[in-house]
Amino acid sequence: MSVRTAFLVAPEGVEQIELTSPWEALVAAGQTPRLVSTAEGTVQAFDHLDKADTFPVDVTTAQTSAADFDALVLPGGVANPDFLRTDPGAVAFVRGFFDAGKPVAAICHAPWTLIEADVVRGRTLTSWPSLRTDVRNAGGTWVDEEVVVCRAAPSTLITSRKPDDLTAFGKTLLHEFGVST
Repeated sequence: MSVRTAFLVAPEGVEQIELTSPWEALVAAGQTPRLVSTAEGTVQAFDHLDKADTFPVDVTTAQTSAADFDALVLPGGVANPDFLRTDPGAVAFVRGFFDAGKPVAAICHAPWTLIEADVVRGRTLTSWPSLRTDVRNAGGTWVDEEVVVCRAAPSTLITSRKPDDLTAFGKTLLHEFGVST
């Protein structure tokens, strides 16, 4: 079964391993994910604070919507979600998945974008520890676990804390997205 999966990232600042690891898990399972950004061209990934590789954008948030996909992955990096949460098109794109009841996976700092989209209220999730207060202030319950799957609303939310959790995050999102391996 083909699952149309969007990876939403800012033009600069995504943590490379948080983009490539779940992407490669989907590709290994026979899927063809699409890279969505707020601008055309390429996105600059980072390895912590150092520039890493660039990746070509498939489509922008202005050219697509949640209706074009079955699932969403939000990689982290400090700058990436901070940029996305200030872009109304990116926030609307994320909100569209929740409004449509589609699964969303987010890791590390990515819940900042979820908070801006006002979709964490009443949900249990995890993130990089520094977001704990932000999650709580937005009405969510923050827990310190490798992977959290929350089904408190029609849209399943899969979250993880950091790059060390990527193996479990990848396996869980494949399962929750209905991708057979």
